[in-house]
Amino acid sequence: MIDIQNLHFSYKRKKVFDSLNLQFTPGHVYGLLGRNGTGKSTLLRNIAGLLFPKKGSISVDGNIPGLRQPKFLQNIFMVPEEFYLPNISISDFLKHLAPFYTRFNYNQFNNYVQLFDIPADSTLQNMSYGQKKKILISFALASNAKFLLMDEPTNGLDIISKSQFRKVLAEALDDDRCIIISTHQVKDLENLIDRITIIDEGKILFDQTVEQISRKLSFRLSFDDEEAKEAFYSESSLRGNTIVTANDTGDESKIDLELLYKAIVTNGEKIKAVFKA
Repeated sequence: MIDIQNLHFSYKRKKVFDSLNLQFTPGHVYGLLGRNGTGKSTLLRNIAGLLFPKKGSISVDGNIPGLRQPKFLQNIFMVPEEFYLPNISISDFLKHLAPFYTRFNYNQFNNYVQLFDIPADSTLQNMSYGQKKKILISFALASNAKFLLMDEPTNGLDIISKSQFRKVLAEALDDDRCIIISTHQVKDLENLIDRITIIDEGKILFDQTVEQISRKLSFRLSFDDEEAKEAFYSESSLRGNTIVTANDTGDESKIDLELLYKAIVTNGEKIKAVFKA
């Protein structure tokens, strides 16, 4: 489990987190949503031990990330949005990095490389950004690390690759693995994520499971203008108004993460009241 208590973090004079409390448990794919610059990447880097809290604590399976101890490092892997890969072959990349992960599975990695259609004879620097991203994703999954942190993993992937990514990630989840995905491209991942955490200006605006959301909120098309005005969020279209309202009927609707995010940002307090009721 990842346990974050009273986290304070800032870049010089820019405060990012102030008394942040959050938990992530195994067996789930978490969606960390929010605008660029709201602290999503900073939170992942604190969890990975790449940045250090000014105050408060982070515990990852009882380990302090900032100490960067081997038993911690072999159980966590982060796919960053921005990265550098050396000008070496894929085989040399594995030779130098895979031994640090005691459960690394070479067959899994090779299967992912084939699925993503990555040229095996190319050096990493000669690959496109999307191909490099797929190498990192393949390595992350094949590492069988207990904690996977992914920062905008679908950036740079084409439509086919995004579909393949969703497939392999769904297959990789088990009861012992915790996956946290930071993204603003919510449409790419809404069928994967089972808990939604929305961050804005370093604060947790919303943190609920998909099951709870579908019970408490309704996402649907409405042709009633008055109903649209009373909704938590409304977006007009040629077919009417797509709205987010309280679920008063008990009928579960398909969650639209993009609409949910907009509703939370614009009308968060009323939505929180629904979940407290």
